[in-house]
Parts: sequence; C-alpha cells; structure tokens
Amino acid sequence: MSELLIDFITSLDGHASGEGWPGFWGLEGPEYLSWLGEQPEATYLMGANTYRLMSGFASGEVPDGQDEFRPEEEASVDELTQASKVVFSSSLKEPLTWANCTLVRDDAVEAVRAMKSSGSGLLSTIGSLSLCRSLLRAGLVDRFRVVMFPVITGATGEERIYDGYPDVALDMIEHRTFDGRIQLVEYKPRVLEHPPLGVPE
Repeated sequence: MSELLIDFITSLDGHASGEGWPGFWGLEGPEYLSWLGEQPEATYLMGANTYRLMSGFASGEVPDGQDEFRPEEEASVDELTQASKVVFSSSLKEPLTWANCTLVRDDAVEAVRAMKSSGSGLLSTIGSLSLCRSLLRAGLVDRFRVVMFPVITGATGEERIYDGYPDVALDMIEHRTFDGRIQLVEYKPRVLEHPPLGVPE
C-alpha cells in the first residue's frame, strides 16, 4: 500500500508564496538543499493550477519579479520534470506537454484512494492547496510535513494554506532545523469531528 505525504513549503505565517519573493524566499541553505537531494523517489500529485505554474517554469517561464532562475530553483524544476506526476483536472486537455505527467479526470479523492490501495511507494503532493485539503478531509493523508522559512509575508503573502481546513490533531513524527534558520516539522494527522474533550497528554 502506498503512503501519502502532504508536503508544504511556507512562510512562518502560513503562506505558500509571496508576491515578488524568489523560490524558497531566497533563504535556502546548503543543509536544506542537501536534504532535498536525499528525498526518496515519489509520484507527485497536483491540480491544474499547480500544473500550469510548474510546467511553465519547466518550459523556461521565469517567476514574476525575477530576470532568471537561480541555480537552486533550476535544479528543483529539473528534478521535478524527471519525476512521475499525476495531474487531477477536468479542464486540462491531453496530451499534457510536461514530461512524465498523467492526466486524471476522475474524482481526485477516489482516484488517490485507489492509488494508495493498489500501489506501493510514496505519493506526495506539490502545491495544490484545494487538492491537499480534500485529501486530508477524506482521511487519506499518512504524513503532513511543513518546512517553514523564517519570514512573515503579511503584506505580500499569497495562497493562505490553512483556510477552509477542518480541525486536525497532529502527532509529531520528526522535527529538524536546517542551516540554523529553516524549521521542518512532520506529523501524523488526525481529522477531528470536534475539539477534544480533555487536555492531550
């Protein structure tokens, strides 16, 4: 059975991106980049908006506010291009132009449920806030990982991650600090129907 990881990179205040900021908020360091390079092979899951954005980067489109990709950003996009990817969308049309992508028009929750039960290895989201929210609500997520960069994007932040989420209890699996400033936290999530009656032990 496959394992499903929701994987976010965020500002401290929970934004997935910020207007005018470079990738990784320009704050990635050697420890963090080394850790990224050590990640296990995964099949990446995404929605149409993330596909359009990332496939644009893969074809050479540079993020707003930048003249060119930094080497770290270019390497990240190249690695993602080589990986297996599943795109959930009813609006995109085949054939998808980005390499190693499969388009799925069926309900994403049921499709991922089937992928988990019949497959092996790691399934990991990239971006795709509404897809992640739906998969979490359905109880399909095994691990919930957030890497928080030391910046608050109160004025320029975009894509607030946790709006519309249910209440979720999080049991810590791992935590780590990279380069003395970037914080990783990883949890096993449990969706709550109501707040717990007692104080967690």
